[in-house]
Amino acid sequence: MILRDDALDALPVRAALPALNDALDGHGTAVLAAPPGTGKTTLVPLALAGLLGEGPARRVVVAEPRRIAARAAARRMAWLLGERVGASVGFTVRGERVVGRHTRVEVVTTGVLLQRLQRDQELSGVDVVMLDECHERHLDADTSAAFLWDVRETLRPELRLVAASATTDTQGWARLLGGAPVVEAAGSSYGVEVVWAPPARAVRPPHGMRVDPALLAHVASVVRRALAERSGDVLCFLPGVGEIARVAAGLGGLDGVEVLQVHGRAPAAVQDAVLAPGERRRVVLATSVAESSLTVPGVRVVVDSGLAREPRVDHARGLSALATVRASQAAARQRAGRAGREAPGAVYRCWTEAEDARLPRFPAPEIKVADLTAFALQAACWGDPEASSLALLDPPPGGAMAAARRLLTAVGAVDAAGRVTDRGVRLARLGLHPRLGRALLDGAPAVGGERAAEVVALLSEEAPREYGDDLAAALRAARRGKDAYGARWRSEVRRLRAVLATDLPGPPAGSGPRGGGRPGPGTKDDRFAGGRAGPDTGDDQVAGLVAALAFPERIARSDGGSYLMLSGTRAELREGSALRSAPWLAVAVADRPVGKGHARVQLAAVVDEEVARFAAGALLVEREEVGWAGGDVVARRVERLGAVELAVRALRDADAALVRGALVEGLREEGLRLLRWSPEADVLRQRLAFVRLQVGEPWPDVSDASLHARVDEWLEPELSRARRRSDLSRIDAGQALGRLLPWASGEAARLDELAPERITVPSGSRIRIDYGDPERPVLAVKLQEMFGLHESPAVAGVPVLVHLLSPAGRPAAVTADLASFWRDGYQGVRAELRGRYPKHPWPQDPASAEPTRHTNARLRR
Repeated sequence: MILRDDALDALPVRAALPALNDALDGHGTAVLAAPPGTGKTTLVPLALAGLLGEGPARRVVVAEPRRIAARAAARRMAWLLGERVGASVGFTVRGERVVGRHTRVEVVTTGVLLQRLQRDQELSGVDVVMLDECHERHLDADTSAAFLWDVRETLRPELRLVAASATTDTQGWARLLGGAPVVEAAGSSYGVEVVWAPPARAVRPPHGMRVDPALLAHVASVVRRALAERSGDVLCFLPGVGEIARVAAGLGGLDGVEVLQVHGRAPAAVQDAVLAPGERRRVVLATSVAESSLTVPGVRVVVDSGLAREPRVDHARGLSALATVRASQAAARQRAGRAGREAPGAVYRCWTEAEDARLPRFPAPEIKVADLTAFALQAACWGDPEASSLALLDPPPGGAMAAARRLLTAVGAVDAAGRVTDRGVRLARLGLHPRLGRALLDGAPAVGGERAAEVVALLSEEAPREYGDDLAAALRAARRGKDAYGARWRSEVRRLRAVLATDLPGPPAGSGPRGGGRPGPGTKDDRFAGGRAGPDTGDDQVAGLVAALAFPERIARSDGGSYLMLSGTRAELREGSALRSAPWLAVAVADRPVGKGHARVQLAAVVDEEVARFAAGALLVEREEVGWAGGDVVARRVERLGAVELAVRALRDADAALVRGALVEGLREEGLRLLRWSPEADVLRQRLAFVRLQVGEPWPDVSDASLHARVDEWLEPELSRARRRSDLSRIDAGQALGRLLPWASGEAARLDELAPERITVPSGSRIRIDYGDPERPVLAVKLQEMFGLHESPAVAGVPVLVHLLSPAGRPAAVTADLASFWRDGYQGVRAELRGRYPKHPWPQDPASAEPTRHTNARLRR
């Protein structure tokens, strides 16, 4: 070991090491807040392991959020010690392990750390765990922290924990770790000048995965500007691989400048080249992988697009995708810090200073926005299916956890009580999403372990776009591929084959620190017995079967130009897709464009109905369905696979209760006019509405909503005897309404008193009252028939509104106060009408005149 003392002494975090050691000696946990470039990722683990000649020898595990960061951190620490990776310092990432017998510092991804904790809850032989870059709030990191705190509290109080980050909620992490001391390291980063460089014209905000090409063109122009105005290499942050490619295309023709593209899928050689000094000036186009833990040598300028990608889940449709969002203030600080690691620098921000204040302070915690199926399985394996006792900065959303538990139950990973099964333990140890784990375990007996591993490996990482949307074709392209993706795919296939060949020994389900017990009797292992596909089966059938096993609710049948998935969501293929003629598809990757209800298929495989029944057998039901459709009762026996109808036949003797329910639904959809409403029935309903309004209880509410709610009281037994729409039209609504009258109290007999259908006017005629407006009944009567009446008639204490009619039956006046009308209004009406109707009486004093239904001529006879 040859320590590079000059490089070690130049790391500012060294000054914070005494305080950090004191915190760990006294409390056992600590939160380390150190700005970018201070050496927290590389110097602190070496010091904690006693590799700098001070302190006791310890075994230290450092957890990084990304593989590229884990490898880079291990290489940097080995360089500082003058050793090769795998000696005192090693690393383990999925599919790659470089660790020796004498390794004291091991850098792992948080996913690897979770797997290790599930296999060995005590972390035997590990003295210190350092969780780096906590501010990123990745789900695996939050889960690891919760499990580690649980281990320390219940099994190993001597285990030391450090949460480290440059920009994070230090007080929140301190509370989470039992009141841990916060140790702050002073930064020595050089000054970074902020240059605000917004587009000259407004650009469209990000929409789902779409970024306005105008913004990307602007970013490329800002990179060119930075190259012209500043010295040193340029690091440009973009949200994803597609945007990196677009900006790279916009930088074509740069003389003497090397353009590198770095992201999680970039070849290892490119990643290594970025982390080594270049011979020419460089532009590094990077996703958020370059925000943390990495020092890109030579960088003096950062160009920040201001965008990031976050996961989003549509639980109702079972779809998950990445969404483009505005980067947080914390992320912007991290990105800017890359420019000041080695010398003064500058950051060009592609937004306005006013917008900056409105950015979110921190990124959205992944636990709040991501698919929680894998997390729920980890929690169940830990013995806390509800995750209610885990030390988490943010609790998991209830809806997301419920969706996760439904999926885990469907694949046999947990039992009805949420406790993990033996199958669930095995799924958790595969290092795959539970969906893909189920496809691997159940697909291997059916198509062979090698071929199942090939398809699952293809589904575990997004394939290049040029592979197309046909999963089988993509599989063949991966086999031929000589690119970085092909290399990673082959490595993952080898890993999965090895996993399948291993019995995966380990502690029983629910044996974590919280207990939880083994699953009860009757837990079902629903692995297939095989036999659906043989070694000679083509790639199309193999890809379809494995994808269907992974995503059974996304199996889709062609339906009127689009596809209907078993989940009930419609999906569409892109124009020109070779899959368009397929009657059935297993959709492996789909997203839902913002603002649209249908899904968009990104990757799928052709299947048939037999495979659909095989893979989604839990969704297969056959039942009687009776409902209201097309204006009548429809009764049928349906065999249904999720939302897709496989077979339908008419049902002649449907269950009477189901028929009755359909009729009630019809009344609710189309209204009570489906019944026979005679004029007398309409009048009765109006009278009852009037009495209800004026008197109240015990008179019934006869509004549509109330009548629907009390259908059992007034429409039986006629409704139970009905079978179809025509039967409803024969039910006498008036007779049925009579059942709602308050007969028991005797009040029903007062209906004619409170709301008489007709009243006798002074002429002796019996005139019908119109109760159409329950607040003011109307009496329409010829004017001459009301002579001699001094006060307006009243019902239930409410004066009726009298419409006084001309001899021709047309309204001549409207009044609720007859005495006032005779005194003030009658003379005007008399003057207007007596010339038009000379045969009718028009006395000077109507209040004292004789009422009549006849003309003067008839009176004289």
